[in-house]
Amino acid sequence: MGCCLRQLQLFSTCMAFSLGASVGTWKGAIGNWSMFIWCFCFVLTLLILIVELCGLEGHFPFSWDNFLITCNCYSALLCLSASIIYPIIYIQFFSNSHDWDRTIISTAFSCIAFVAYAMDVTWTRAQPNMITGYMATVPGLLKGLETVVACVIFVFLSNTSLYLHQPALEWCVAVYSICFVLSSVAILLNLGKCDSRPSIPFSVFQVVLTLLSVLLYTTALLLWPLYQFNEELGRQLQRSSDVNCSSRIPTSVCIWDQQLAVKPS
Repeated sequence: MGCCLRQLQLFSTCMAFSLGASVGTWKGAIGNWSMFIWCFCFVLTLLILIVELCGLEGHFPFSWDNFLITCNCYSALLCLSASIIYPIIYIQFFSNSHDWDRTIISTAFSCIAFVAYAMDVTWTRAQPNMITGYMATVPGLLKGLETVVACVIFVFLSNTSLYLHQPALEWCVAVYSICFVLSSVAILLNLGKCDSRPSIPFSVFQVVLTLLSVLLYTTALLLWPLYQFNEELGRQLQRSSDVNCSSRIPTSVCIWDQQLAVKPS
């Protein structure tokens, strides 16, 4: 079952990447993000399959099952993000039916990849005497989702003109970065079985980390829309005010859409 799912993952991510490349998806930041996800998941799954076929799982200094669940959970979350962002940005812009069909099919294969990775996690957890990895638990999935969403935010923040003009917006970017690092540390501690080494219990560490992240994200949630959509500060409140948003170029996302994308994330 695991081998069949690996093959489905390889095929679906390869097809999504190939079809995306055929319509020039790599030309924009959002397209680059989707292409990176499909390529990364394909390479990671291929390496996992090679390790399992060669029976090398026991040669690693960490729990292979925990690592496998972590990789599959992240791959599922990444493919899910690509399945949502890619069609929203690209499908509406392609008037050529041939490119439109390829974009639809590429999105479909991305969704298939997400389902395959999710099924892999479920199948791995269902094995007898399986010790559930941290990423397969609700707190682990939430931490993984937090880091994936942070990566999506960083894609939009690649345009530094969104925040360099205001210290408050720079603080928001710092918040996203700090919370991303803290969540990554928590995941790495569990993956490396180091969660019992800190001087305080890991459960207490998680609670403190969660409270700190909530406080930081709250400040960003308030400051980002206040300084990005405040007309008194010269910002554009309505999407129609941004002339770039009327452009029909699929390889770029207008400033107003980038500002809005970061806000709910």
